[in-house]
Amino acid sequence: MATTLFEWLFFCHLCRMLCVYFQMKTAHYISVAALAFFFALLPRHSTAADARLIENFDSNWHFLKADAAGAEQSDFNDTGWRRLDLPHDWSIEGPFAETNLTGGAGAFLPSGVAWYRKTFSLPKEFANRRVFIEFDGVMQNSDVWINGFHLGHRPFGYVGFSYELTGHFNFGGNNVLAVRADTSEQPASRFYAGAGIYRHVRLVATDPVHIPQWGVFVTTPQVSALQATVQIETSVTNESAAPRDITVQTTLIAPDGNTVATIETNCSIADGATVALKQQIILPDSQRRSSYARNWRAWWLNQQTISSKPQLWNLDDPKLYHAVSKIISAGRTLDETTTTFGIRDAHFDAATGFWLNGKNFKIKGVALHADGGAFGMAVPLAVWQERLAGLKKLGVNAIRTAHNPPAPDFFDLCDRMGFLVMDELFDCWTVAKPDLAGNSLADYHLYFNDWSKIDVADTVCRDRNHPSIILYSAGNEIHDTPQQEKAKKILSGLVEVFHANDPSRPVTQALFRPNQSHDYEDGLADLLDVVGQNYRETEILAAHDQKPSRKIIGTENRHDRATWVALRDHAPYAGQFLWTGVDYLGESRRWPVICSGAGLLDRTAAPRPLAFERQSWWTDAPMVGIARRTGRENSNSDNAVANNAADRRPQTSFSDWTPTNTQPHAENVEVYSNCKDVELFLNGKSLGAKTINADASPRTWEVSFAPGVLKAVARNNGKIVATDELRTAGRPAKIVLSTEPGKLSPGWDNVAFVRAKIVDANGITVPHADDLISFQISGPGIIAAVDNANNSSHEPFQTTERRAYQGRCVAFVKASGLPGKIILTAAAPGLTAGSIIIEATKPLPTK
Repeated sequence: MATTLFEWLFFCHLCRMLCVYFQMKTAHYISVAALAFFFALLPRHSTAADARLIENFDSNWHFLKADAAGAEQSDFNDTGWRRLDLPHDWSIEGPFAETNLTGGAGAFLPSGVAWYRKTFSLPKEFANRRVFIEFDGVMQNSDVWINGFHLGHRPFGYVGFSYELTGHFNFGGNNVLAVRADTSEQPASRFYAGAGIYRHVRLVATDPVHIPQWGVFVTTPQVSALQATVQIETSVTNESAAPRDITVQTTLIAPDGNTVATIETNCSIADGATVALKQQIILPDSQRRSSYARNWRAWWLNQQTISSKPQLWNLDDPKLYHAVSKIISAGRTLDETTTTFGIRDAHFDAATGFWLNGKNFKIKGVALHADGGAFGMAVPLAVWQERLAGLKKLGVNAIRTAHNPPAPDFFDLCDRMGFLVMDELFDCWTVAKPDLAGNSLADYHLYFNDWSKIDVADTVCRDRNHPSIILYSAGNEIHDTPQQEKAKKILSGLVEVFHANDPSRPVTQALFRPNQSHDYEDGLADLLDVVGQNYRETEILAAHDQKPSRKIIGTENRHDRATWVALRDHAPYAGQFLWTGVDYLGESRRWPVICSGAGLLDRTAAPRPLAFERQSWWTDAPMVGIARRTGRENSNSDNAVANNAADRRPQTSFSDWTPTNTQPHAENVEVYSNCKDVELFLNGKSLGAKTINADASPRTWEVSFAPGVLKAVARNNGKIVATDELRTAGRPAKIVLSTEPGKLSPGWDNVAFVRAKIVDANGITVPHADDLISFQISGPGIIAAVDNANNSSHEPFQTTERRAYQGRCVAFVKASGLPGKIILTAAAPGLTAGSIIIEATKPLPTK
């Protein structure tokens, strides 16, 4: 209840000014003491340090990769089970086998039933709280028990959910949380989906009067460079036994950490009821300052806020605000949560496409599946950060979450890095799809009628505060659409749920061959706020010409030049999402391929030559990249292609000047550049200069191969602005390791990419080297996984050795706790070993 020193001094100063004004010199100190004493007696809110307790629940679980009768009971003996921390995808541990029921769709990895159990205790003080367990995702058909009591079942592996545990505890004794996950019915997906508790878990304890999960919704309906309206809707649940008078206080914290506004709303809430209170703040908050004139304490509190124009979230400078929501009753803070949001105006226009904060530009997107290569579906955030950073360099500004929602921290990362996102549900409705091999899938269609609207509502409520999300998708290539009336009924119902839970964002769908199912004629397409179509750019442009009021976007698109030009040259076409941004596990037609190779980046986040062509179209900074094109007809002319010949996208271009055929022959050379002129040199001799092509095609040369240096020089207005060169490699000589930034803090989400290259005596990567590289580590670190991006390799990921592919492989390193030097060494017979030092630091402060 005591007054802070700052407030005391302020009121002393205020009283002094009043005394001077009224010439009350003799009463000066009496006035100061009286006013300060009065201020100290005013009601003050208690601190909220323990109003809401959130405990990370990832550590120290027991795991069994089998079914076990009675494992839900608290007295079940699990001492022989494996101990591990979450998140955990047990399927990625393998082994790969052609006989695994997942087939090529599931990367030929195992499936089945698995159990997780965690034993924990709670203090008696928790008896007066409501306690919840929150899962970010369990794959799939999960059942959860607490001390033998069944809490619930969720079939959808991509949805976040929670259960209340209140009333089922042994306070002061042991409690057992048990989870059964079942992926035994296969094939269940057209792509790798993983298995187990593969996302984070939290225990949350609140007051009986609290904000429910995902109970705060922030929107910015009016935004300009000078002013923004922020609307906050806060839900409050009263699980106490009596009505309560409460105050909902919302404080906005600017990106620089300063408080910019505070608003309070009073209400009464009946026992057992939930209310939703709406508040509005206009930034800068000059009008609210005058309204405080009649309430001097509120006026004083408001003087601590800083009035400034809104800082807008955009792709180049993604500014993020925080809304701190408190529930206060009788001077005590009952609950407190913080919601991150951004102030931005994003909308689609039928004539001009997409707009963000008054700027019209093309959505240059890629589709991403949820797996992280060597980590399966349990993806550390650093893996996504490496991938997204690589995509951003290529000009990518948007992500499509194909075809299911990712973990919530993926959206946090997109918010921070400045990406637009299309948040998608589902890959099917009520009609099943076959995988590429023609097998019928045991997919979400089995649960759609019972669960789809629940899963949509939960996902939207979870995701709706992310400024990165600009669009929801109700499905991908849905096979219900030939049944026109049925499909329209389903879609209208889904759109209604999307809008009910988030009216601020439009809904699209990745339409599948709409001209065959007549989606543009039967009215289905026009149930969407933004019409999306996969491929067939001429069809979607024709659909807009037929009805110019349609807002249109390409939801899945090829990498080819004609697809890009269709977007570039048509203003109504808002954007496209390439298939895909990164290679992903599964969706293989046949053994031995375990991964789709359609990405701009491979599984290790290394760019393909294809990526540099995209960079020449999608970026403005001067760039140039060289590739030699073999063509499909020559796909067996290189060992690298032969190793991957069964892939869905056989590699036909290479960023090297080391073909397997070293005899005189012609090489087709492509140069990708956004610069006006490019000149090509071989061993210092000019092969001619060529100007940029209006149709976006690469500049090409037929070059008589000679070992040495192939160099491209790009110029704008006669000035050299970019160069690239390829050098012929000699015999393998040594291993070179590299990583960025060279420091690593502990934490499940933190990973260092240590890239190993086999080079010749001059340091040039040898593209045909495939030596088996063994990694050894010392110091406070572990090798979490290894990979080489070979889509036909069946080597395990969770080991310490990997065969090089195209002269490269990667070791993923995590810090194990204590600060110090991590030393990683890579060796192979006949090569000079390489080593690198990574500095393990103290844990980063919790945000």
